[in-house]
Amino acid sequence: MNPLQSLVEQAQEEFARAADSASLENAKARYLGKTGLLTAEMKALATLSAEEKRSRGADINLAKQAIEQALQQRRDALEQAALQAQLQAQAIDVTLPGRQADRGGLHPLTRSWLRMEQIFRSMGFDVADGPEIEDDWTNFTALNSPQNHPARSMQDTFYVDAQDEHGQPLLLRTHTSPMQVRYARAHVQRYAQAREMPPIKVIAPGRTYRVDSDATHSPMFHQFEGLWIDRDVSMADLKGTFTSFLKAFFERDDIQVRFRPSYFPFTEPSAEIDMMFESGPLQGRWLELAGSGQVHPAVVRNFGLDAQRYIGFAFGSGLDRLTMLRYGISDLRLFYENDLRFLQQFA
Repeated sequence: MNPLQSLVEQAQEEFARAADSASLENAKARYLGKTGLLTAEMKALATLSAEEKRSRGADINLAKQAIEQALQQRRDALEQAALQAQLQAQAIDVTLPGRQADRGGLHPLTRSWLRMEQIFRSMGFDVADGPEIEDDWTNFTALNSPQNHPARSMQDTFYVDAQDEHGQPLLLRTHTSPMQVRYARAHVQRYAQAREMPPIKVIAPGRTYRVDSDATHSPMFHQFEGLWIDRDVSMADLKGTFTSFLKAFFERDDIQVRFRPSYFPFTEPSAEIDMMFESGPLQGRWLELAGSGQVHPAVVRNFGLDAQRYIGFAFGSGLDRLTMLRYGISDLRLFYENDLRFLQQFA
């Protein structure tokens, strides 16, 4: 038998016995490696004459092609076997009952947000939304807190490394009150040519930012502001509106509400709004919920209105705090930790 033919058959048999890729590559090295048997035949050509080189070289090339073909066939067979083994291991029994996907649910803050909007819409309030990056004038000055005003120190803020078109600094809004300014000015402009301007009656929910973090405070939190401006809106309207909201939000009538004198630069007079349940775990405890008051004349003028003709009230409350009271949550940070054990209670 031709020695090269014998070498090819020997390689084919050894490749066929290779049980895995590593064994196959070792077998390949014995024939086609730098010191392989077929490589030695090719090196021996140097000792032959030109005529013998042509004849012997052609035979070696045919043998090499046959060995490489056998090698590739075995590689393909091993890959196919590995794939079949993987498919067998990952086989799915289609006769088994399907697994039901977990049902998601609304976040408790989202539930409170939607509930709050629904209640105030039923009272005739519009809902406004606006930018979370505010300019200094809208966030502070228009609300009667000019630069160097002491009230600014109560709101540590996150400033942005940018300025507005007037060269004033930009910041993450510290409350949703700037939306009162934006909505009121747009409202006044819309009805500038009207014989009689409709009331300004709006709530503005949204995210706000301050440097604060503990069990009851977060650097990012949710507020909603309310504003009602007309010719004869009084503090009595404020009390009736907010009391009705609380009773609807908590779905109970045993709620007492009180107004404590306070100070806010954008309202005068100003009041803190406290609530007390007449029954339940929080029975007899006054809980601070909101700040409120009659809109300051300077702020009314910044709305673009005549402070001698228009009057009204504003309030601001933390949606996170109301949600904690409604669902009995003791730590604000649970809202933002994405713990499924907590969130699945509301699904």
